[in-house]
Amino acid sequence: MPTEHLDLRDIHLPEPVSWWPPAIGYWMLLLLFVFLVLLAMGLRKRWLARERSAKIQALKELEQIRQEYQQSGNKRKLIEELSALLRRVSISLYPRSETASLTGDEWLKFLDKNSQDKGFTQGPGRVLVTAPYQKEAKVDAEALIDLCRDWIKALP
Repeated sequence: MPTEHLDLRDIHLPEPVSWWPPAIGYWMLLLLFVFLVLLAMGLRKRWLARERSAKIQALKELEQIRQEYQQSGNKRKLIEELSALLRRVSISLYPRSETASLTGDEWLKFLDKNSQDKGFTQGPGRVLVTAPYQKEAKVDAEALIDLCRDWIKALP
């Protein structure tokens, strides 16, 4: 049997798969990731703006309460309005379950957490709890208003 020499070429392997350009699925994942990052940044910015606006609004309302007090001199109304303002601010910036049910000394302790000193439990802020039970409350109105302003400014 004669052997014929066949003119065959060697087997050539294909080029290795390149990492570039990525498949369409990777591009879609990248776009989704960028979208989620931008969305998170936007939500964070919006949340911070909401917190800032709550503080600014609270400070404006505090100034209105001060002006009303200077005109009327009504200490009981001053205490009620300051107490309501502090309650609304705390509920808007902290979880409702943490702040809404606090009363008495627990409420004052909560307020002191954001204060540099113990102005609510041991200072002029104590009147927020004691005044409703007194016929004529002794109130240092300016010190109380300043304490409330400092508390609002110190909020995180």
